Amino acid sequence: MRIFKPMFVAVLATVTLVSCGSIKNLEVPTMDTTVTIEPKKGAISEEQFNQWAHADLVTDTIPGMSLDKAYKFLEGKTGTPIVVAVIDSGIDIEHEDLKDEVWTNPKEIAGNKIDDDKNGYVDDIHGWNFLGGNGVAAPEQLEITRIVAKLNPRFKGKTIDDISDDEKVEFEKYQKYLKAYEASSSKHFKTMNRLVQIGENFAAIKKFLGKDNFTIEDLQAIKTEEQKLQAQIDDILGLMLRGLDEKAYLEYYETQKKNKNYDFDFDGRAIVGDNPTDINDTNYGNPYVIGSVEDESHGTHVSGIILATRNNGIGMNGVATNVKLMSVRAVPDGDERDKDVALAIRYAVDNGAKVINMSFGKSFSPYRNWVFDAIKYAEKHDVLLVHAAGNDNKDIDVKDNWPNDSSDKINEFADNVLTVGAISVNYNEKLPATFSNYGQKNVDIFAPGVQIYSTIPQNNYAKYSGTSMASPETAGIAALIRSYYPQLSASQVKHIIMNSGTKLNMKVFKPTSRGQEPELVDFSTLSVTGRIVNAYNALVLADRMVNKR
Repeated sequence: MRIFKPMFVAVLATVTLVSCGSIKNLEVPTMDTTVTIEPKKGAISEEQFNQWAHADLVTDTIPGMSLDKAYKFLEGKTGTPIVVAVIDSGIDIEHEDLKDEVWTNPKEIAGNKIDDDKNGYVDDIHGWNFLGGNGVAAPEQLEITRIVAKLNPRFKGKTIDDISDDEKVEFEKYQKYLKAYEASSSKHFKTMNRLVQIGENFAAIKKFLGKDNFTIEDLQAIKTEEQKLQAQIDDILGLMLRGLDEKAYLEYYETQKKNKNYDFDFDGRAIVGDNPTDINDTNYGNPYVIGSVEDESHGTHVSGIILATRNNGIGMNGVATNVKLMSVRAVPDGDERDKDVALAIRYAVDNGAKVINMSFGKSFSPYRNWVFDAIKYAEKHDVLLVHAAGNDNKDIDVKDNWPNDSSDKINEFADNVLTVGAISVNYNEKLPATFSNYGQKNVDIFAPGVQIYSTIPQNNYAKYSGTSMASPETAGIAALIRSYYPQLSASQVKHIIMNSGTKLNMKVFKPTSRGQEPELVDFSTLSVTGRIVNAYNALVLADRMVNKR
């Protein structure tokens, strides 16, 4: 049985056109978009799966955003070009499916080493790189690592008996931070120890056989009474039978050795040259926004979701049209710095972005007030921020997740931030992504975020999963609304998306860690709205707000 009831709970009575000023004062009504439908039976084709996020639940029985239906609604309408900023890792702005959508600063002359537009950023033609370097990766610590590293000289190895009364409060905080660091890092260090062990096992077998290369058959033929060697042979044989050879092992090991998330001694700012604890130290970074095309793909993937060129016969279709991409590189391979995030938001606002996508987050934020101030600055200038809820399958009404628009997890200090959780293609109890954060107060809505097909560097494409993908799906809808209905404010666009999402009255598994027993809950308890984003409904609601009263 299919029930689809697009109707307003709050009736819009008049049909007269209203002025832009009065439109911005209109309260956003709520749409009743409840859908009850049987799950899709049979397999989804590869083509359908690559674009499942754009599907329509009623027509396709896939819990997508009704994007094709939205574009039919827009036929005959004209949009206004707008700028969307993506604060992320490096972005391959030369990608075949992105290069035609790249924002160019009209007030800057490329390569003359002069700040032509006097915005404080020299030669910022396509955006700004707050991480420094040109074409190189940006490894970085996690915030918890930086916090513990800063406190280690004062407290490492000490007990409460060694601490003066004046420092006991700080010491207790240190112990709390150290415990969090150890919990976060334990898996990484266990993995590194295991990789070292595998390397030693490969080396022992080579020495025994007297050759550098060996096969599964070679291992199976070995006869030895030495227990340690036999254990090493059994270990490597088991790996090789599962398809892991030494080349694959070495590639993975080298990747893991680059991970500086838990390295107390690493200085991720050496290449940048600023003081990350001084918000007034702003003379840093450069205009090279691509970063490392070998090591950074996240920002390119996010950007493609929002605005990859539509209907060009290659790759994939982004959500939005009439949109230009402002690239703001501020997210390293580790936790972003609060200072970079705050300045990145301000940069995007000052240079004309109307929507900012922020697919990043962390559990600790020592300079969060800088980011709070930047969010308020964006609100003052009518800019919408779309933020990924995070991938720790935790309740962020209880657990910290930064940045956000509430210092106490209860009261919002701004009304221009939209926080997005992730759903899967499964229209059943497995609808929420197992990794997605949730929260009935602090996650606003859900969007497709599992196995999302999009652009990655060097003209390639791939499927990634994360609330990092759900956020740009939503940002793309926001960009469409701001393009076709520029009279609406950032706050109104936020609430249009929230109030028009598809309402699902169904039981689902609450996101949990692997190995935990899944708990069935009402989908409505996982977010403010209990909805998934819907482009068609959002545009219908925006249209009625602008053209009827």
